[in-house]
Amino acid sequence: MIDYTTLFRANLPPAAAKYNGFPKYNFVGGHNDAASVPVDDFIAAASKVLKREGSTLATYGLQSGPQGYCALREFLVKKLGRDAGIGCTADDILITGGSQQGLELVNSMLLEKGDTIVVEEASYGGFLSRVKRYGVDMIPLPLDKQGLDIEAVGRALADLKSKGIRPKYLYTIPTVQNPTASVLPLERRHALIKLCESYGVPIVEDECYSDLVWEGKRPQAMRGITGDDRVIHIGSFSKSIAPALRLGYIVAGWPVMSRLLSLKTDSGTGAIDQMIIAEYCEAHFDNHVVALRKTLKRKLDVLTEALGANFGTAAEFEYPEGGIFLWIKLPDSVDTAKLFQAASKEGVSLNPGAEWSIDPVYGKSRLRLCFANPTEQTIREGVAKLAEICNREFGVPTRIANVGR
Repeated sequence: MIDYTTLFRANLPPAAAKYNGFPKYNFVGGHNDAASVPVDDFIAAASKVLKREGSTLATYGLQSGPQGYCALREFLVKKLGRDAGIGCTADDILITGGSQQGLELVNSMLLEKGDTIVVEEASYGGFLSRVKRYGVDMIPLPLDKQGLDIEAVGRALADLKSKGIRPKYLYTIPTVQNPTASVLPLERRHALIKLCESYGVPIVEDECYSDLVWEGKRPQAMRGITGDDRVIHIGSFSKSIAPALRLGYIVAGWPVMSRLLSLKTDSGTGAIDQMIIAEYCEAHFDNHVVALRKTLKRKLDVLTEALGANFGTAAEFEYPEGGIFLWIKLPDSVDTAKLFQAASKEGVSLNPGAEWSIDPVYGKSRLRLCFANPTEQTIREGVAKLAEICNREFGVPTRIANVGR
């Protein structure tokens, strides 16, 4: 036998834990509502498109080229123009293996060890962990109820310039921010673009949750406002259709796109997935998303009611404008990393706030609960169980629902 521990390269990420199935009360990950996956429509779309174009599977790129299946990119041109106010062509779109691959391609194109980026103080944990591997300095930007504090962004950029530092980019999730679920108002988007332009800093706009705004209307995307590569736009079908599909996209002009293509060396994103989703979306996307929003909002209401019943005022949060998760502040005495460990042993899984924050002190007493996948009854039971564990470990809440108020 070969001892591979003597061969592993330095600075590998920690070893993955072996998968042992979902916990009983699973409030982590970007999973979605299982009953909302349109299985029958997928079957019909697969049959139709494969009968029509299945022979193109004989070639890499489906005779559409390296940027992805042309019909899917053409659907996105229409969707982005209508919903996000982005004017683009199919040549401006690259299909990726989820938004994560899109982010990784942008990072591979721009980042080197010692670089600096500016990023929201609470942000997507998968992004933060990947950027750390590049040896990049991340400057946190404060958030309020409406997203990025533009005046604070200005101060941060001015401070960096005074030190001779030009950030490679500003990373933001402006529409249903992850994890806070805030939506950046249009006037702030304009101000942010103007500010970043004045310092020569591009914006990477991650919009993978933007289809899940409850009211169905979202502010214009910043890529739509600029119309050029001052903003690189990243989106996904993972939250609006199904995460296991691993379909995302990047919107960028050719000077950027040509570099991204040279880095995307996977021989193409899953072809059959692209074909099926393009066929499905053309006929069903709008109605599907309207129904999905209603389902998710109902589950959010169940979650917030359960938190009120079991945690009372000990759990503080802003009611989100959309999405699949809730960002919660518990009393300062609670360390959610330790709560995660205790809860995991009893079948309750949560995201501790430190994993979603640049400053671990800011995230220490915060946590993210994803509500899309559990059933409504599971949400109720899981929150009650979490309150029981939190009370036992930290004395918070001081009184919980099953012992009266």
